[in-house]
Amino acid sequence: MPVTFTRTPTEIERKEPGIGGKPPVDRRPTGGGGGGGDDDWHGPRGSARDRLHRFRFFVFFGLSADMMAFAVLVVFFFARQTSRHLAPRTFEMIGDWRPILLPPIVYLNTAVLVLSSLTMEMARRGIFHEIDALEEWFGLGKPAVKRARPWLAATLILGGLFVAGQMEAWRQLTAEGFAFDRWATPASYFFYLITGLHALHLVLGVVFLGFCLCALSLLKQVQARQIAVDATAWYWHTMGLAWLLLLGVLAAGQ
Repeated sequence: MPVTFTRTPTEIERKEPGIGGKPPVDRRPTGGGGGGGDDDWHGPRGSARDRLHRFRFFVFFGLSADMMAFAVLVVFFFARQTSRHLAPRTFEMIGDWRPILLPPIVYLNTAVLVLSSLTMEMARRGIFHEIDALEEWFGLGKPAVKRARPWLAATLILGGLFVAGQMEAWRQLTAEGFAFDRWATPASYFFYLITGLHALHLVLGVVFLGFCLCALSLLKQVQARQIAVDATAWYWHTMGLAWLLLLGVLAAGQ
């Protein structure tokens, strides 16, 4: 009578948090002589890493549209700066661009925003800390939350200070006679437009930070908390880089 052999079911180990700033992922199957191929990393609903990549894709897709809007605004800035018109009396090509001095507080605001980007990165690294994430995964407390929460709160405060500082810059520019009205010069008009659009995006980032602080307490899954902080961090870093580029454009137009 022929002998039949049956394969023992592969034992799947408990998920473990990722290392090096990555989200928790499924371990490769062990036992039963499994080959451990890459396909074993993905369950029927996708791994936590897949979800993180999807969220990052959506964040980058939205940010790419914002960056295109900023790029178009910069193109109009330089086009308007170099535009000329014909003088009716002398018949000469002259320009009406009159440079303005940037309020000194703008540079202080820049330092605050750079510092907030550092605190945001500390929060992101804290939520992905290997040992802390492992303890949260096994229900031994929330050390990663405790590590990330102070840095998120600091970023929220610094973001609010940046927006308040930009409002003070607008007040100072208005006091110098460059109010945002129909008498505004082209240079001051673009200053209000560029800084106002960026400040609007940063206010949205502050709202995301407030959501993250609430998510650390409300979201039950470790991966969900990590994804919320990671997506907000990428948005915040992008806005910080965008401001550095926009400040360089404004400084070049003085």
